[in-house]
Amino acid sequence: MASDSPAQQPQRRTQRRKTVFVVIAGMLSLAIMIGLRIANPPFVEAVRELTFDYYQRLWPREYVPMPVRIVDIDDASLTEYGQWPWPRTRIAALVDRLNELGAASIAFDMVFSEPDRTSPGRFAETLDYGTTLDASRMKALLSLLPDNDTVLAQALVNKPVILGFATLADKSGGTPLAKAGIAFGGTDPKTILAPFPSALVSLPEMQVTAAGSGGISLSRADTGGVVRRIPMLFSSGTQLYGSLAVESLRIAQGASGILVRATGASGEADTGNPAIAAMRVGAFTIPTTAAGELWVYYSPDRPERYVSVKDVFDPAKEPEVRTALEGNIVFIGTSAVGLFDIRATPLGDLVPGVSVHAQAVEQIISSNFLNRPDWSEGLEILITLALGLLMVVTLLLTGPVPSALIGGVLAVSGVALAIATFRQSALLLDPIYPSLSSLVVYGTATLQQYIVTEREKRFVRRAFGQYLAPELLSQLEEQPDAMQLGGEMRPLSIMFMDVRGFTPISEMLSPEDLVQFLNTLLSPLSDAIQHEAGTIDKYIGDSIMAFWNAPLETPDHAALACRAALRMREIVRELNDADAFGFKAAGKPIQTVQIGVGINSGPACVGNMGSDRRFNYSVVGDAVNVSARIESSCKPVGSELLVSHDTADAAPDFAYLEAGEIPLKGKSEPVVLFALVGDENVARSPEFLALRARHEKLVFAWREKNVAAAHGALDACRAAAPPALTAFYERFGERLAAMEQDLQTA
Repeated sequence: MASDSPAQQPQRRTQRRKTVFVVIAGMLSLAIMIGLRIANPPFVEAVRELTFDYYQRLWPREYVPMPVRIVDIDDASLTEYGQWPWPRTRIAALVDRLNELGAASIAFDMVFSEPDRTSPGRFAETLDYGTTLDASRMKALLSLLPDNDTVLAQALVNKPVILGFATLADKSGGTPLAKAGIAFGGTDPKTILAPFPSALVSLPEMQVTAAGSGGISLSRADTGGVVRRIPMLFSSGTQLYGSLAVESLRIAQGASGILVRATGASGEADTGNPAIAAMRVGAFTIPTTAAGELWVYYSPDRPERYVSVKDVFDPAKEPEVRTALEGNIVFIGTSAVGLFDIRATPLGDLVPGVSVHAQAVEQIISSNFLNRPDWSEGLEILITLALGLLMVVTLLLTGPVPSALIGGVLAVSGVALAIATFRQSALLLDPIYPSLSSLVVYGTATLQQYIVTEREKRFVRRAFGQYLAPELLSQLEEQPDAMQLGGEMRPLSIMFMDVRGFTPISEMLSPEDLVQFLNTLLSPLSDAIQHEAGTIDKYIGDSIMAFWNAPLETPDHAALACRAALRMREIVRELNDADAFGFKAAGKPIQTVQIGVGINSGPACVGNMGSDRRFNYSVVGDAVNVSARIESSCKPVGSELLVSHDTADAAPDFAYLEAGEIPLKGKSEPVVLFALVGDENVARSPEFLALRARHEKLVFAWREKNVAAAHGALDACRAAAPPALTAFYERFGERLAAMEQDLQTA
């Protein structure tokens, strides 16, 4: 493989620097995004959970009738039996009735934590009986009636009833009475679960007679007030408890215990991060999160799930109520809005809190689970890393627009794949964060690329703003690589312009007037050069050095240089006619200004020359020296515009007259030069064609040293030449006379 040429190496270094900056920006933003994902702050988790919510909202679990019902303390029941709380005797009657109807288990989504204020004994203490004998007898009779809490406690005996408890964040509550034996395999769950300080529990006499005790608290990890997960297991630090859903399943199956599988158990890898993997309750296995929670897969809330307490006690509806409840797991809760047990679900619905526990049991029985395995976190981080790296690579290889299209396709594909896995396996994968991360990486890297590009443009504008036409400068800003820093060989057309007789002009002007004179002259001449895509190399006093075909390639550079020279000659004539310099008005001894322009075409070295802090984009080489010498020959030749043979060959359509072989300083052999007379239109005019035919005879006779023929041809040329060529042919006559004298003395 060929190595880079010296001219290509600076460009390669510039491109490498740009690549390094873009890569650093992209990798830094990617590292930040991955760090955020690992840290998992609340706002990141909220976005992810919102994505999971939309999975369920778009594709909810299909409702299939299961042996799970909710006995609802609804508004109709409150109208029938009075406001809540009801006397515990009514609750006891409800338990007896549900047991009679054949409920497999009866789970209360509530806590009976305070004594019933409507118990006869407590009610008797609140009455004012006065001092009458009848009043004392009434108080004694009320005190003999059974206590409502005792009635409920006795109603729970030998019935499949589970009482709920709610965990508290402080130690103001009590400790639930454990009812289930809980065994575990692997890591002890008590070392994994965060212990609750205390709990809101039912009265002790009820806990003793109840068959089960289950937690009704919801997950503290959910965001936005939406219930997505519920704990399946609770720990007091010394004792484990099942949730209300788990206990309802256990009691319904007649199971005495619960088995918990954690990391380190048979078949479970010990990753070093203790986690709960699953629970087994009788015939059912429940996959859980590492914290022992269940992702609830919701179906739309259906009236088939509910049986009103009013209907339970209605003899006329016994057949249909028995059909609905017999052999079912029954949850008792409330849908009455005034009792404030309403929860938001991922489906966007507001449902009674008891519905969450019932739906959890439904999906356990149907084994229709949402899956969020431990490895999903690592997979999402890996995908984030891969997409971020891919965005940086594609940006460098293809540019902003193609890489954006590729990133968009990948993001859409990732979302489609995540949706497909959810539809197929109910797998919860987050495609949004990796996609957003790749967008951030793309944006950061693109911004850095833009900054680098803008820096290059500023560099280009700073380096070339004074020397290039705005149109050419804009092209160069869009193609900075066209500028080879450090120098390269390239075919160029080089121009030197000088003011004829500048020394006498400077002597007759004050310094301020001299500066004004130069600005008045050089400004429009510079515009003419830039208008023809020329690059101004430098100003040297009264002189201008310019070149074409760098930094941007212009294949017709010789023609552009010639066209600029003709326009410069025209500008000087216009300035003289308008007395723009004020010489005529001031009565100066010099009334008009003349210029000389020399143009040569050939290979030269062009590039940034100087230091990193101070440089000049310039051109050096023999072609430059020749151009300067040609300009110096304008006065001896008598032409304002002279070009070399190479320039005339490169732009053949212009009007030229050969000036003959002219000796140039530094050249061992004379060089053929041409007077630039006019543009393509002049070259095609009959007058010029006639003049050129006569001029060719003059040049032929000159070369043959035929003095007589040369004089005749010179007279013919003078007769046909316009006034602008008078000086040109006068110099020809002088050179012819010198040649004739040389021939005579030889």
